[in-house]
Amino acid sequence: MLNPKGGSGKTTVATNLASYFASQGDRPLLSDNDPQGSSTRWLKKRASEQPFIHGVAAFERSGRVTRAWQLRTPPDAMHVIVDTPAAVPPQELPDMTKSADAIIVPVLPSDIDIHACSKCIADLLLIAKIRRSEDRIGVIANRVKRNTLVYQSLMRFLATLRIPIIATLRDSQNYVRAAELGVGLHEMKHGTVARDLEDWAPLIHWLKEKEIAAETKGRTDLLSETA
Repeated sequence: MLNPKGGSGKTTVATNLASYFASQGDRPLLSDNDPQGSSTRWLKKRASEQPFIHGVAAFERSGRVTRAWQLRTPPDAMHVIVDTPAAVPPQELPDMTKSADAIIVPVLPSDIDIHACSKCIADLLLIAKIRRSEDRIGVIANRVKRNTLVYQSLMRFLATLRIPIIATLRDSQNYVRAAELGVGLHEMKHGTVARDLEDWAPLIHWLKEKEIAAETKGRTDLLSETA
């Protein structure tokens, strides 16, 4: 998750993604790089009987272990979700994004957030040198209320970016309840969250495409090395 603007929904998307992968039988790693520690607090609320999610408070520095050991990916974690902090310096974007298969940029429907999203996308393209043809960047329109002027303005703006809009998430109290309980939408009663799960379907589909592409590239690289 990436957006230098605080409050855009990075933690909400990150925790719900971790919950989704865990509900599918993976034991994902949720890396909390935000000093506010919201993802870490969410993890601590999870009950022992819920699907397991690895967690690392990457914003903390430990004098007992090396940084590399602290940030290692557990061998049984097929997915790593990174919740980034606000106000990421542009010069840090190349290192932050170079190994990411997918970069998700959530944006709220407001003039301030639209401006911040525009700058974030520009920095990813110009400073992190991510080409549009790589199709690694996806935008989420978050906490939207359809049929409002500000929503229509947001969608017009996003269309100008030539970056795919991978999901449009409605403004729903289910996200608030999920955060309070330490769960994700995919772990809640289906009847309660059915409308929200429909919003998530395009995002899950997009990520699966990234996963297949990464696996294919890995096999291609292996064949190249052994040829």
